[in-house]
Amino acid sequence: MTDRRPLLRAIFDAAVAAAHPDTMLGRHLPPLPKGRVICLAAGKGAAAMAASAERHYLDEMKLDPSRLIGIATTRHGHGVPTRRITVIEAGHPVPDEAGLKAADDTLRLAAEATPDDLLLVLLSGGGSANWIAPAEGITFAQKQQVNRALLRSGAPIGEMNVVRKHLSRIKGGRLARAGQRAAAIVTLAISDVPHDDPSAIASGPTVSDSTTLADARAIVAKYNLSVDDAVRRALNDPRNESCKAGDPAFARARFELIARPKASHEAAVKVAKDAGYETVALGADLEGEARDVAAMHAEMALKARAEGRRLAILSGGELTVTVSGNGRGGPNQEYALALAALLKDTPAIAAIAADTDGADGGAGSASDPAGAMIDTTTFAKMKSLDLDPRAYLANNDATGFFSQTGDLLVTGPTLTNVNDVRAILVD
Repeated sequence: MTDRRPLLRAIFDAAVAAAHPDTMLGRHLPPLPKGRVICLAAGKGAAAMAASAERHYLDEMKLDPSRLIGIATTRHGHGVPTRRITVIEAGHPVPDEAGLKAADDTLRLAAEATPDDLLLVLLSGGGSANWIAPAEGITFAQKQQVNRALLRSGAPIGEMNVVRKHLSRIKGGRLARAGQRAAAIVTLAISDVPHDDPSAIASGPTVSDSTTLADARAIVAKYNLSVDDAVRRALNDPRNESCKAGDPAFARARFELIARPKASHEAAVKVAKDAGYETVALGADLEGEARDVAAMHAEMALKARAEGRRLAILSGGELTVTVSGNGRGGPNQEYALALAALLKDTPAIAAIAADTDGADGGAGSASDPAGAMIDTTTFAKMKSLDLDPRAYLANNDATGFFSQTGDLLVTGPTLTNVNDVRAILVD
């Protein structure tokens, strides 16, 4: 049987390339201001975006280096060399002290902007965890605890960010409020959220927010989150309401998406089509419990196999995992593990599920797996090692399972983030 892993990897690589800052950012950067360019970046692509901005302004526009300053806060292991913009590596998905200091320094630098300065904000997925500025009355440890509870709850990213925005001094439009003296605030963002909602990308630090404190309280109740009394008080304090449309902070603010999951999904679909597959493109905005989505996709694959079709089933979006075990992994690995349980012993089917940032779940290390691939060699290993994928699913231990079968996809940081890429190839 033909090895489909190179094609699966090509599908993933095409999705990543379609959203990389080196190819996307330059043509969107605004013209030079009278004063300084103050660059404030956050997320897994922050350092790469900052380096691209430096090349544009310093090398192409010949800006005096003294007029370019800034801070780029990114995940540990995602830094790249820069000349003028300071790169800070910080915690993700759980914030750390480096992110706490970086957020304070970012707010300070924004507040120093003058009416001649351009405030250039570069956002990518992961910015919510990288910029951590707890609201008054909440300790850093309490904010970390909220983040852990949200991550384990199975809540989709949109709901997680509603809570985050109302416990922060930088999210929910507050960075724009801090920098509103600037001549302009221009935000360029790589979307990592379903439906590309600007207020959800990095929790919307420079855009208005339509959600409320009441919405945040409802989400805490919905998932029965265990939070400290100080957090509950903060979610009842009107001073912690996010910035709404019409706030003076947005008078000179502009927001633009420069890369979307949809474009990466389309790039992945094209690779499969060019390889001769009939394609079923399920879209770039899928949400849901990873194992439930896997069950639906497995059913589609088995039906195509029974009908003798040569089919590629492709999807993006961001799935979730409700954690009940104590294993390791992320939604892409859990999806692949659920597929392995449902497709075992089925010939001529191969699949990949991976996060375009190069890290699926994990503990915040640059060496965390991006996801996993499965095919008939996986099923053979399962048999020879007497591995029961259902037992590993029960413990949320997809990493433990795929470490034994040798199917983890380890890419290292890709320096962008447009959610997940999933493909099932049926021959």
